[in-house]
Amino acid sequence: MSKVKNIIDTLKNQGANPDLSQINLIEKLCMMNISKKFSFKKVFSKDDLLGTYIWGDVGRGKTLITKTYLRELKRDDIKSFHYIDLMNYIHNQLRKNSGVKDPISKISKTLTKDTSIIFIDEFQVEDVADAMIIGDLLKLVSGHGTKIILTSNAHPDDLYVDGLQRQKFLASIKIFLQNVNIHKLDGDTDYRTRNIIKFDKYDNNKIISDEEIFEFIVDNFALDQQKSDQISINDRKFNCKLVSNNILWIEFSDFFREATGSIDYSYISNKFDWIFISDFKKNNDDTIDIVRRFISFIDITYTNRTKIKFFFNDIPIESIYSGSKIENLWVRCKSRLSEMRTQEYLTNN
Repeated sequence: MSKVKNIIDTLKNQGANPDLSQINLIEKLCMMNISKKFSFKKVFSKDDLLGTYIWGDVGRGKTLITKTYLRELKRDDIKSFHYIDLMNYIHNQLRKNSGVKDPISKISKTLTKDTSIIFIDEFQVEDVADAMIIGDLLKLVSGHGTKIILTSNAHPDDLYVDGLQRQKFLASIKIFLQNVNIHKLDGDTDYRTRNIIKFDKYDNNKIISDEEIFEFIVDNFALDQQKSDQISINDRKFNCKLVSNNILWIEFSDFFREATGSIDYSYISNKFDWIFISDFKKNNDDTIDIVRRFISFIDITYTNRTKIKFFFNDIPIESIYSGSKIENLWVRCKSRLSEMRTQEYLTNN
């Protein structure tokens, strides 16, 4: 059975039925000649280039397909990084090698030692210091013969737009981009959002454990190695289940017990692409402050069209608050909660 078919079958088993554009990407990845070392001194066919740059809209499956492909290779000489983690690693190594001649060259040798492929997920360049480093590093890594796979939301021509010293960055990365397959993952379906919508199928009788939620997040998002169980909001720290890159997972029973307010909810709404909320509890007028905070949170995130995944488990929405003092506010909140779970809300943001 071919690698292509294995990958397609694996994706189908995960509930992702690849479309033609995604199958085309899978075929391109499987054509990559991993065993053949790249050299800038030679000209190979496309399958012998140093790697692949995959770009396209959010949620098209770039990360999912690449990770599935890498697992199918069944190799232990592959290194994977989220771009932010890679740059954190590089800056740490630069500090450790302060005073060393040509530290980037030394770092590139460490990265490529006994390594066939380096995967860099969510490639982006926003910082001038990173821009001056990454082009040289990619060229050096490629020169060692290690294949590189990158995923990004941006076409290479749109990297680091309006950044300081951008022409220098473009010059440094040019030779790298000339020797990779640049592949656009076309299509309109946001598979990540679709998977999130389908996760519990709005089944209030289905109990989804924290372990299942975490596994789901890992499968659908690239987690930063610096992920944390504490979030800083407006110079205050709060406990959370997980914060990493552009996602946040909080517990209803814990987070809304804290003295938070609209300024905090606005910060969260503007900062994160996805928010997950679990561990809902029933409340009445004895715990009215918790409900007031939650209503304010929903008002702000609803207005901002923030994407939220609620895990109500066996608690019906109408049972979250059974008091009478703010019934008028709760009626509106219940309606918004129902709408925020729909495909129309989550796909039209």
